[in-house]
Amino acid sequence: MTDRLVHGLVIGKFYPPHAGHHFLVRAAADACERVTVVVMAAQQESIPLAARVSWLRERWAADPHVVVAGVVDDLPVDYEDEDAWRGHVALMRTALTGCGPAPAVDAVFTSEPYGRELARRFGATAVTLDTARSVFAVSGTAVRADPVTHWDAVEPPVRAWLARRVVVVGAESTGTTTLARDLATALRGRGGAHALTRWVPEYGRELTVAKLAVARGLAPAECPAPDLAAVEWSDADFRLVCRRQSEAEEEAARSGGPVLVCDTDVLATTVWQERYRGRTTPEVAEAAAEQPPRALYLLTGHQDVPFEDDGLRDGEHLRPWMTDRFRSVLAASGVPWVEVRGDRRARLEQALAEVDRLLARGWRLADPLG
Repeated sequence: MTDRLVHGLVIGKFYPPHAGHHFLVRAAADACERVTVVVMAAQQESIPLAARVSWLRERWAADPHVVVAGVVDDLPVDYEDEDAWRGHVALMRTALTGCGPAPAVDAVFTSEPYGRELARRFGATAVTLDTARSVFAVSGTAVRADPVTHWDAVEPPVRAWLARRVVVVGAESTGTTTLARDLATALRGRGGAHALTRWVPEYGRELTVAKLAVARGLAPAECPAPDLAAVEWSDADFRLVCRRQSEAEEEAARSGGPVLVCDTDVLATTVWQERYRGRTTPEVAEAAAEQPPRALYLLTGHQDVPFEDDGLRDGEHLRPWMTDRFRSVLAASGVPWVEVRGDRRARLEQALAEVDRLLARGWRLADPLG
């Protein structure tokens, strides 16, 4: 005789997936030969069904006997209503069918009081875990209400989706990198989840260093070493900047805290391409439109920062034009933005005040259909 079950079922909204959900899936995965996880999301909810399914599949990719399916469920929740029960169970069965041939459900794993009745409707064993939330003191409601407090209860892809992305932009030598670093350092000093705060460096500067090094390596030994004027920029370079910048941002968002500080982004790249190439190409504009949502832009004005030529800058005369161009682009973006002024300390204080206002507003995730 064996106590291993054939097919376990885990259902839920996973809005968003958290440590308690993964406890259920892990318990089912360790007890069953096959597990189906059914994500049931209403269209009114803020996190798309496809995102929740993707996050769960990523988390359980190393367990091939765990299959994740999703279904839209806009039916009202009423545990006293027979029609509601039939409707929800029918959607669960539809999701199971969509996963291909599967054995009958042997066990339903839940941490909710409805678990016994749901198992009865599948003719399955009810496995009820941690209804008191004593093993994992977290719930979807708690995470939605206060992601910062429950940051350690969610996985990297969920963190990346929740992270409030604050982007610092500006013309050459206007203190964007200084402010990005200072802001990230100040947030890390607050401890807790904010101790994980990361900042994303500007890939365009890295590429400039590399292109200049290549130009110097190719120059004849008897000639003077090429300077920045020898570096030529192509549209392909700006497509590369978009890709590298986005990759670095996503990696940092997955491993960082509730606020991600970015020293430029793809929207800013549209301005830099315009500066060097005279226009923004459709590919770069499209990449900017497809970025994850921005929470706040901080524009560093040029008026209070003397131009410093560090060998990688040549646009002092273009700083007023670029600042004005950034103002126009940010105003059209639909994202809140603030132009910070003053010395280094004043700019940091303005930035922190704006971030605090952002955090005070919360995440404003819609309530689940219930």
